[in-house]
Amino acid sequence: MNEHGELDAIRARYARRASLPAQRYSRFNAEVLARVHERECSTAALLASHGIRSLKGLDVVEVGCGNGANLLEFLQFGAEPERLIGNELLAERLEQARSRLPAAVRLMPGDACELPFGEASFDIVYQSTVFSSILDDAFQQRLAARMWQWLRPGGGILWYDFTYNNPRNADVRGVPLARIRALFPAGSVDARRVTLAPPIARRVAPLHPALYTLFNLVPALRTHLLCWIGKP
Repeated sequence: MNEHGELDAIRARYARRASLPAQRYSRFNAEVLARVHERECSTAALLASHGIRSLKGLDVVEVGCGNGANLLEFLQFGAEPERLIGNELLAERLEQARSRLPAAVRLMPGDACELPFGEASFDIVYQSTVFSSILDDAFQQRLAARMWQWLRPGGGILWYDFTYNNPRNADVRGVPLARIRALFPAGSVDARRVTLAPPIARRVAPLHPALYTLFNLVPALRTHLLCWIGKP
């Protein structure tokens, strides 16, 4: 599939996802709240293990920023709005991000591979559940190469994505650790398994928040990889 064909396919996949009930992603949903809290704690621990205890003074870009929720979290981690950039393919999601973020945060539309960033522009390049929505291997490779190009030596790709296929959703494909290493062969990958499998989380978290934590103690029940891919 050519690049434009895959971009159109990605748009179609997200359009189908938009038909899901809004409650599925609401933070009034106990499972969502537990998952977000766990991911934030895990991200803070991962960054701290690589000497980052604040995003202040760092240049950060998110590929596929959606409605801006992750960028808001980065602001809470100390990122300065004027040094924070979000990119989003879908215009309606970018409009949602613009409505909730400070004006100083730059938001850039369109294909991330075409963004006009120079080499070594960022300390952190972030992606969250973007690569699992790209089913074309060549497109994945092009995007990974661009992200790596933007990254400064000593910085890192911050990665959060499914590692398993979802048998109920043909629009996504898990990205295992071996594939991450292949996409960033020059990177040093520090990977952690996180996030309780959503079907289990949706059953147990509404009963009591502690049950999410209890079930999540079993590594085999975690469906995502959180990675720091360091650039020498």
